[in-house]
This record gives sequence, C-alpha cells and structure tokens, in this order.
Amino acid sequence: MIALPRLLVALTACLFAVTAVSPSAAADRPNIVLIMADDMGYECIQANGSLDHKTPNIDALAAAGLRFEHCYAQPICTPSRVKLMTGKSNKRNYVRFGKLDRKQTTFAHLLKDAGYKTCIAGKWQLGKEVDSPQHFGFDEALLWQHTRSGRSKENGKTFDRRFVNPQLELNGEEQDYVNGEYGPQVCTEFICDFIDKNSQKPFLVYYPMILTHCPFDPTPDSTDWDPKRLGSTTYKGDRNAPQRLFRDMVSYVDKTIGKLNMRLEKAGVRNNTLLIFVGDNGTDTPIVTNTTFGKVVGAKGQMIDAGNHVPCFVSWPGVIRKGRVVQDIIDFSDILPTICEATGTQVPAGLTIDGQSFLPQLKGETGSPRDSIYMWYSRNGAVKAARAFARNQRYKLYESGKFFDVPNDRNEKKPLGDASLSEEQLSIKAVLQARLDRFADIKPVNAK
Repeated sequence: MIALPRLLVALTACLFAVTAVSPSAAADRPNIVLIMADDMGYECIQANGSLDHKTPNIDALAAAGLRFEHCYAQPICTPSRVKLMTGKSNKRNYVRFGKLDRKQTTFAHLLKDAGYKTCIAGKWQLGKEVDSPQHFGFDEALLWQHTRSGRSKENGKTFDRRFVNPQLELNGEEQDYVNGEYGPQVCTEFICDFIDKNSQKPFLVYYPMILTHCPFDPTPDSTDWDPKRLGSTTYKGDRNAPQRLFRDMVSYVDKTIGKLNMRLEKAGVRNNTLLIFVGDNGTDTPIVTNTTFGKVVGAKGQMIDAGNHVPCFVSWPGVIRKGRVVQDIIDFSDILPTICEATGTQVPAGLTIDGQSFLPQLKGETGSPRDSIYMWYSRNGAVKAARAFARNQRYKLYESGKFFDVPNDRNEKKPLGDASLSEEQLSIKAVLQARLDRFADIKPVNAK
C-alpha cells in the first residue's frame, strides 16, 4: 500500500477527532509518556539480569507493571526513531541518517489531531528545519541537535555540548546554558513543567533521552563532576573510565525515571498514564556488562542480538497487572498502533502501518501475538548496504539464507545448515521465510 499524502492524512485524523471523540470520552483517555534511553541495551537493567547496574526505579516499573523479554529496535538511533514514530519498517520510509521524511505521519500527529497536548524533549536528530518538531506534531519542544550540531568551538577546540553546560533549542530558539546545568536534567525539568501545566487534559510526552550516548562523561552524581566544563573534546569522551562513567549515566537515567514517576503522582495523573520505557538500540561498543546470562559486549550498529535487543517496561496502574513478564516478541513499529488503540485514536484509513498493537497483552489478554518480526537496516539508507532478517524469540533468518539459533550463538558465528535441522526448526525457518517474503516486493525509498 502507498501512504496517503500528509495533508489528506491530517484531514482524515482531524475529522475523526471532531466526529468520534466526545468531551466526556476525551476526559477518560490516558496520558502517554514514552521514554527512550539512547544506547542502552537490554542487558543494562537489573531486572533484565544486569550485575553491573543498579536500576531500582526502572525495576519498580517492572514490579508495578510488566516487562517485555523480547523487544527489538534498529541497531542505531535515527532508524529506530523513524520506525518508532511512524509505525513503519525502515524499508518503506527511511531516507538517511539524521532525517525523518517530512511527508511522514507520526504518533504525535495522530494524538494532537485527536485533542492531545504534545511535548518532546531530549535528542532530536531528525531534521534541521526550525519547525521540524512542530511539523511532526509536537506543541512544545526542548531539544539537543535540532538546527545546530550540538557542538561548539572554543579556543580552537570542539566541545560536545549535550551534557554539562548544554546548547539546546526551545521551540527552535537557541538556549545556551553556562552555569553548570546538566542537559538531561534541563530536559527532565521541562517535561515536569509540561506535565504540571497540562494535567487537566490528555497529553503525550515523548522523551528521547540524551543519556546514555557517548561521550562517557561524568553526571552531577559522579565523583569527578565539574560544572565549569564545556563538554568533551572527543567523541567517546575525554575521560579514561568509560565503564564507570557509563554506570553513572545508567544510574542517572534510572534517577530520571523515578523523578518523572513522582511528578506524575504529584500531578494526580499517574493512574491514568500509560508509561513506556525502551532503549533505542544496543549498548555502545566499548561497554561490557556482566549479567546473569553471561558477559554482553555492546554491539550498537550491528545486526547481532546485542545490537538491537532493548529493554521495554510498561506501567499503567489499574490496567496492567503487577509483576508480569511477557514473552511475546515486539518491535518498534508496534508502539504507534498500541498508543493509538490505548487512547482511542483511529489510525486513518490508507495510512500504512507495519506494527500491531500489543494493548491486549498489556491488559493481560492473549491478543494476537506475532510469530516473528522483520528488520531492514541500512545506516545511511543505501539499498546496496541494507541487510534484512526475520526472527522469533530464538531463531533468526537473514535474506541471505543464513539461519541462527541466537541464544546459543549470540555473535552469529555458526549458521545452521538445513541438513542439521529438526522438523521443528525447519518449520520455524519456513515461518521466518514467510515473514521475509511479505516485505520482498516493497521498494525502498532510495531504490533506483
């Protein structure tokens, strides 16, 4: 299917909002808070088996709600963000790194058209047009790496300005901080203020966090925090302790989750808020994490399990039964239809969506779980560089025909030959091949 032009989609959504949502119904619709950590893989959360990180607030989300054991993102940030916001496979709409095609419809468009107040804070990296956040459906925006690169030159040196004394942009207006502010904290306070101001109406908060992406620098809770710094002068960080500093960054993410949860409680809206926490891709390559299931080496940018297996925790008091662990496989295309179904927001007819809602699973119902997911990945959108696979919870099949038993071969060094497969494995491989075949005729955006 071909997506409708953006204008027609918007008009359709507006018509639905006007005709199908009554004021009383609107008052009952849940708020949505979607938080996405940057470069923080599945293994970094204590509830997921980490032995190196303490994440009490994120673990509390699991205790109060549920966690998905099998959630998969794209291997790096921009492809994940595009897939998350549009509900589509990258094969349909991924243009290039750092860009979201302006013709695309996002979950913010749909909820805004349905009467939600919308807000985004954190890392953008989806287009440098001044109006980009508003164009994609957000009323309010405080962002790093919007129209600017996120870096500045001082005394002949280039500094990364995302953490200490950050350079941000408030609704397209440059905001430079020089009094020891911490970028992630500034963004968190912005979101807290938005929640306070909009507690009497349904709202969407999307928080693509700046943490835990490199440079690996101290947080305000680190022993070597220096409020006078202008940031790191190297990509990975100009400190020599990436493991320790990454642990500090994970801890600060966890602290932020706790603060936002408390603010929702204080505003009196926690019980009517669906909160989702995910990571955007695997952990960065210098980081090694000890877990209950072995040592995990960060694999950001790679197609192996550690490159795209991400944490996913969901909390919605009164709706989600406490302490559940869900084994169904999901990916980032599923978040848009889930948010829409939870809020009673209709996906316009003619808008192509590859994901499916996991709202039934949140409610404790069986639903219609996927038998597999599909991933098409090219960092810069080049078709020749693209790789694709289908997988279920255990097995992965590439377009090349290579077939892997992931838990027993996490780095994919030993493809399984057909002659060695059991009847069950052959059946699973056929299911995965059918998933690949469903996307075989889709022409990528950059195909010539």
